[in-house]
Amino acid sequence: MEFVGDEDRFAALEAGVAAATGIERVAPGLAIADAVDPDRACGLAYTRRALDLLGRADADPHSARAVVEAASIDREGTVAVRARVLRDSAAVSTSEVERECGSALVARGFDVDLDDPDHTLRVLFADDTCLVGWVVAESVRDFSTRRPTDRPFFQPGSMAPMDARAYANLAGAGPGTRVLDPMCGTGGVLIEAGLVGSDVVGNDAQAKMVGGARENLAHYLNGDAGSPTAAEGPPGGFDLLRGDATALALRDDAVDGVVFDAPYGRQSKIARHSLDDLVSDALVEAARVAPRGVLVADRSWREAAVAAGWRVTDTFERRVHRSLVRHVHVLERS
Repeated sequence: MEFVGDEDRFAALEAGVAAATGIERVAPGLAIADAVDPDRACGLAYTRRALDLLGRADADPHSARAVVEAASIDREGTVAVRARVLRDSAAVSTSEVERECGSALVARGFDVDLDDPDHTLRVLFADDTCLVGWVVAESVRDFSTRRPTDRPFFQPGSMAPMDARAYANLAGAGPGTRVLDPMCGTGGVLIEAGLVGSDVVGNDAQAKMVGGARENLAHYLNGDAGSPTAAEGPPGGFDLLRGDATALALRDDAVDGVVFDAPYGRQSKIARHSLDDLVSDALVEAARVAPRGVLVADRSWREAAVAAGWRVTDTFERRVHRSLVRHVHVLERS
């Protein structure tokens, strides 16, 4: 597996929840897994590609070629070889690697087609490690088409789509699931959960946000935007509610996962609650309606989450810019 960015633990957790089992990091940006669901891998935010691994070698062109020469290959059709060094961590000529491995494939009877191959062989380098394998899945990296400022309804402070996708995946989004955002704002997390196949439910205290989120969800999930989905089937459906996140109009266990981006103290407008009471009581309600969740905030809410009935399985501090670090809490109901 080829990760995106420089937060391998975060990428591995997202992949492990949504698409893969038995993940082991082997080098910066690289991991191997016992099994990968290619369809689900297409919807990952922080994994770029999944490979059917031919072998692992030292980080040099001749070792990569030796893997290709020795591997059992049961594929037919045209091929292309693409090599990449992750994070500038290995002194390897990718053009030499592509020539060496391409030559080995030609010697085994394959024809090369660099424009539209039937199969693509990726040769990935990081530190002293090389992974060689056939591409079986590539994530749909169309996040720039859903920039918050380009949506029909926009408000400042909206989360980037790539991060929203990752948090939705961590909450268990995918075909056949229902995901809730109890403070949905403009609907960014719900858009991403819907595009990987979840039915989504949004709740917000402000009528303006509920109306705007409905407009955004209709645009992206009803096909108005023309964006490809990252799920095998069509995008999920959606429902919007106006209500208090501390008293949700939902039955117990109504959803499979919950994600919310808690108000940030210095900029939030909270009409009826103090910030502490709002987040603490919303966590209690979230634990009532869902068995797993993700809370994103500008500070740690670990103690409040535990008091609300959650087990905090993972935490991350992810810098957005100089003055904002997002604290990500991955939650399972106790």
